[in-house]
Formats: sequence, structure tokens, C-alpha cells
Amino acid sequence: MARGEPKTLESLMPRVLARLAGESGRASSLTPLWTAAVGENIARHSRPHQLEGTTLIISVESAEWAQVLSRQEDSLRERLNEKLGPGTVKTLVFQLVPR
Repeated sequence: MARGEPKTLESLMPRVLARLAGESGRASSLTPLWTAAVGENIARHSRPHQLEGTTLIISVESAEWAQVLSRQEDSLRERLNEKLGPGTVKTLVFQLVPR
């Protein structure tokens, strides 16, 4: 069996975190990837809460943030999937959880 090039830990980590989040249902392990994908400003007001299949539920601190992020769903999902792998997250759901 032929082997490809060795993978770096950095390249494997996002998929490992996504698998852990999927198996446990808790998406808090995805917080560093969420921050890297969306930026510090958005991450201050939102965080991954739960991964249900290919649906990632994001907790947001206000209805305004839920509305803003809903309008950006396609680009946010695309940036997340660049890190997690194609099709890992197909839907983002934003739920209000005041901090």
C-alpha cells in the first residue's frame, strides 16, 4: 500500500476537532477554528455551541449579531469548510444566548 506525503499536525487538527465535535455533539472544541475563520471581532460576540450532523449551531450574544451573521452565512460556512474540509458544515444556525 503506497503512502502519501506525511501530514503535519497543523493540517490534521481541524478535521480531528470536527470529528470530536461531531461525536460529542459539543462544538466548543471548534472555537479556535471559528475564531480563525471569522476573525476576532465576530468571535467576541459568537461561539460554536453544538454540531448536529452537518449543522453547526452558533451561540450569539444578541439578536443583532444573529441577524448580521445570518446575512454572512454563506461566506462564514465557506471559510469554516476551508479549515474543516469540504461539506463538513452545510448549515449554520444562530441562536441567542446572552452572555
